[in-house]
Amino acid sequence: MFDDTIAAIATPLGEGGLAVIRISGAQALAVADKTFVPIGKNSTKPSAATSHTIHYGRMVRAGQTVDEVLCAVLRAPRTYTREDVVEITCHGGILATKTVLDTVLENGARLALPGEFTQRAFLNGRLDLTQAEAVADLIHSRTDLALRAANEQLAGKLSARINQLRDDLMHTLA
Repeated sequence: MFDDTIAAIATPLGEGGLAVIRISGAQALAVADKTFVPIGKNSTKPSAATSHTIHYGRMVRAGQTVDEVLCAVLRAPRTYTREDVVEITCHGGILATKTVLDTVLENGARLALPGEFTQRAFLNGRLDLTQAEAVADLIHSRTDLALRAANEQLAGKLSARINQLRDDLMHTLA
């Protein structure tokens, strides 16, 4: 299951200016190649793009343009999941976003489970358990204090403190 290439809408559903569809996994670039048509002389297919670049083009489904998009190419291991990642920024709106996602799913990705991108980040060693939990805390923060605490936990401050206490205990036991 963790060898699958996954995709999901990474922004809240609803009407808005932009939406982001994230694709992660070994076939992320291949899936994007099947759906993204570059526009302009400096834009390229995702598989030919260098890491951490953004390309202008359109999403195509059954020969028809779905939307004009920006395609960000992020190559492993310098990504959130430590896998190849493609993020497609399309126009917001429920139908446009869903159609772009459906296009990606039809071309080899499967729908990600809730929290699966963060789960992969944890399993691939990008985040420890306290940092993975901090992602949910960050998303659900309702106060400035909660937001600050979640950011510190995500930055690894809790893990560092726990590791220091563990080291002190081990030293004392020795």
